[in-house]
Amino acid sequence: METNDFIHILTEKGLKITPQRLAVLDALRRLHNHPTPDQVCRMVKSSHPHIAIGTVYKTLETFVEKGILKKVKTDGDVMRYDDVPHCHHHLYCADSQRIEDYFDDELNALLDDYFKRKQIPNFNVDEVRLHINGRFVGE
Repeated sequence: METNDFIHILTEKGLKITPQRLAVLDALRRLHNHPTPDQVCRMVKSSHPHIAIGTVYKTLETFVEKGILKKVKTDGDVMRYDDVPHCHHHLYCADSQRIEDYFDDELNALLDDYFKRKQIPNFNVDEVRLHINGRFVGE
């Protein structure tokens, strides 16, 4: 993604375009693959040393509130961020703590159909995301 893409994302979500927000989006793009808040802070600070860590955390939370990011929690209760907007699931390796996106339209259809039929009392399902625990082979 380029700066123009970041500007479009912020504008589309009704957010002001600030150097701090652009720096966080750039860090997320460079880190990809579900970074922790600390990883984002380190990446931002490497190119923008004067940005306060609190600003980075606040920006991440704003992005979650606006739907730009989603939070992903690992088994060890480590918070990570996901910037992929498309419906997907996660493969999580406890050994390496690596998280990979898993896209499967057939699985999505099965889950959607199941929850439409199941009709959980007093609950509306907005989204189903699986967090699949296992181990990546060869690591």
